[in-house]
Amino acid sequence: MKGFLKWFKSGTKMKRWIFLILLGIALSCYGVSEIIAMKSLSIIELIKVVVLFITGFIFIVVGLVYSQKRVLELLIEETDDRIGNNDKDVNVKSLIFNKKVFNQGPKVVAIGGGSGLNTVLRGLKNYTDNITAIVETSEYSKQYILEGIVALAKNEEEMETVLKSKIAKNRLPFGESFLQSMQAAFSDLSVAMENLGRVLNMTGRIIPVTLDQMNVCAELEDGTIVESKEKIPDIVTEKITKINRVFVSPTNCRTAPKVIEAIMDADAIIIGPGSLYTNVIPNLLIKNVSKAIKESKAKKIYISNIMTEPGQTDDFSLYDHIMAILEHARNPIIDYCIYDTGEIIPEYVRKYNQKGADLVEQDIKKVKDLGIKVVQRNFSVVENHSIRHDPNLVADSIIEIICDDMVFRDMHNGPQYVSMYNKLKESNKKRKNIEKEKKESKPKAKNKGKRTLIPKKKSKFASKYNERIKSIQESDELRQKRLEHLNK
Repeated sequence: MKGFLKWFKSGTKMKRWIFLILLGIALSCYGVSEIIAMKSLSIIELIKVVVLFITGFIFIVVGLVYSQKRVLELLIEETDDRIGNNDKDVNVKSLIFNKKVFNQGPKVVAIGGGSGLNTVLRGLKNYTDNITAIVETSEYSKQYILEGIVALAKNEEEMETVLKSKIAKNRLPFGESFLQSMQAAFSDLSVAMENLGRVLNMTGRIIPVTLDQMNVCAELEDGTIVESKEKIPDIVTEKITKINRVFVSPTNCRTAPKVIEAIMDADAIIIGPGSLYTNVIPNLLIKNVSKAIKESKAKKIYISNIMTEPGQTDDFSLYDHIMAILEHARNPIIDYCIYDTGEIIPEYVRKYNQKGADLVEQDIKKVKDLGIKVVQRNFSVVENHSIRHDPNLVADSIIEIICDDMVFRDMHNGPQYVSMYNKLKESNKKRKNIEKEKKESKPKAKNKGKRTLIPKKKSKFASKYNERIKSIQESDELRQKRLEHLNK
């Protein structure tokens, strides 16, 4: 009885359709009764009866259709985890439509590790459920998997709290213990990861790039071989040299099940952002991964880092980042490059300068010469005094590329495109309103429209390297003078 009365609450919006059905029944019955009761009817009375009957019938049909639609909307509203209980901006009329599109949304594969990969996942889960995160399986793989679980969770804060909590008499956090239990239960890490999303009710899935034990190594320009991933940045800085290439040990690591399948079925493949040599490129070195990316019909999108990374990409430009990926992959695996405008508060850039990092130089012409389409976006934000990518802006940029491709293939009339396009419009509208409010709250600048140029500081690596070059040049000059003196 309580369940039945629930349909008559003010928030359900069901009473109007029930009333319309009852009114339609009354009008139809009245029309029929008039025909039965009267022995003869004039033309005017006949028209009156027919109009009442037809009107009543239309009311019944409309009431039944919209009441059923409303019942389905309420069911979806109750079960859709993306909708908050106090969300007043929810367009209930599109809930059924959106639910279907989320389930049948674009298939996106994101390759990388660390906070960069999690940024992409966090934004994309607002557009589609078909997300596959491919992570490397070095000694840090468990941490990357746990971070990915948090990024794809319905409630990130609660999931992070649970995974980091420690159980009594157990030194390991719950998250690591849980992964060990899952692996033991399914006897295979790949199968365990495949079932992880179902067990934790998270959006998408996380799969390891390989099940083989692997280690990320680096060969430096001076010939030094670094066999420990975490030591690479320190040794590069200490020796004042650069990374010539990275490789995985053993070199014949096999791809895990579902990896190649996910890449070949994808609508979009995202590479980066993240630590170029230690989180992004190692995934591309596993057997058949870069080849599958090349052969996939998906749009291949590289998300550029905003800042360089000391000990890895000192003084690297956008072109340098892309060339490092292409040279290691040995395949043309980038169609689009999304990069930041670089409009960041100078104070935060200076803090990064002190640590040896700098803004990635945007040599766009060189990138375009590679046949790569470039997309400029202002997606940098400051979180906890660190410069980060805005997850929503990154996701919007990716979805825009997917939508443009659907238009090109004449698929813009399909429900998937319409839903994504409308969500993009809504997202852009909200963003413009926020930016407008920020501008209105700021005091008007005297030199309006003029952009303040920040003198680019050299990184710590460049400073040390230049000092070494200068020292060598001075030694050569002194040696040359001594030879000249002896010859005299």
